[in-house]
Amino acid sequence: MPRSLLVLLLLVAVVAGSWLARSAMSRWRDLRAAQTYELAAEARPVLVRAGAAVLCLMCVSALGVAVLTGLRPGRVAVRQAVAAVGAERPVPAAPPAPAPAPVEVLFSNVSRPAGGELLQGEVPGPDGRPRAVRVWLPAEYRQEPAARFPVVVVHSGTAGRTADQDLPDVFDGAASAVELGRARPFVLVAPEAPSGTGHPCDLVTAVPQAVADDQALRAAVGAVFRTRPAGPDGWAVLGVDDGAPCAAAAGLTRPDLYGAAAAVSGQYDGRALAAAAGEAPAGTAARLLLAAAKRDTEGLASAREVRTALREAGARAEVRISDLVQDYSADREQLRLVRVAMQYLTEQLPKP
Repeated sequence: MPRSLLVLLLLVAVVAGSWLARSAMSRWRDLRAAQTYELAAEARPVLVRAGAAVLCLMCVSALGVAVLTGLRPGRVAVRQAVAAVGAERPVPAAPPAPAPAPVEVLFSNVSRPAGGELLQGEVPGPDGRPRAVRVWLPAEYRQEPAARFPVVVVHSGTAGRTADQDLPDVFDGAASAVELGRARPFVLVAPEAPSGTGHPCDLVTAVPQAVADDQALRAAVGAVFRTRPAGPDGWAVLGVDDGAPCAAAAGLTRPDLYGAAAAVSGQYDGRALAAAAGEAPAGTAARLLLAAAKRDTEGLASAREVRTALREAGARAEVRISDLVQDYSADREQLRLVRVAMQYLTEQLPKP
């Protein structure tokens, strides 16, 4: 309702209320005089005028508030009713503020190994401190600009280093597996191993989740690169040599994050890994490849101990052991083992 009309109604109510009040007062005097002289007189006209005057006074109050606040009288009444109800009922707590969006990490070009592109950036680690993360993009990443690629997180077993610094051939192994038609092209992510201990993968004995869950890493990679969504349908994990226990722990502890894990040429603590598998979310089954060269008798024995420990612990894990690779040198065997691992991860992750 326009404010000018409210003012007009207010004036009408004031005039009508004043006239009715004066009329009621005059009638009341006549009634008192009649009673004094014991004359017959009716009290009804006085009561009617007095009631009408009171009603006009209420209208004047409501219209006055409406004019001052610029609101309709109905809105004022509704707000007063809401305030009265709110005073009786507890006010519900405000919903929590949404989590801040992840800060985009800047990755700069390092080199172009194995026909792809290697970039490096800094991402906060589980302890909140920045650490280097290297991302290798296969040649197909540039050739297929609309495609989204699965991810393999490659763990290092040397404090303060990335996996490619320990094993430069890891990118060649991934690329050659694609060239031979044994694997799909993957984006390889190599985070810097935490410092503070000479063997970071020994952390699996105490806190396997420290290497298994890395939300900041997944968010940074997903925000910058065309990768498949983080989860078991698009992400896997790999570890070679000293990094193998980290990959095994990650795959066994968080099968809800990694669809498969491959550990190559490692030495393992079977009981520690069985305990890590016991912390996996209910209803999920881990898939793990333990691969070693045919002449690596110690590594194969350690892999079989892991499988036995998992079975005895009743862990939900599908463990496969590869012991067929042999070549004329340890470097050639390592390259072929990485191919086997990439082929296994390709088979385990669902096709896009």
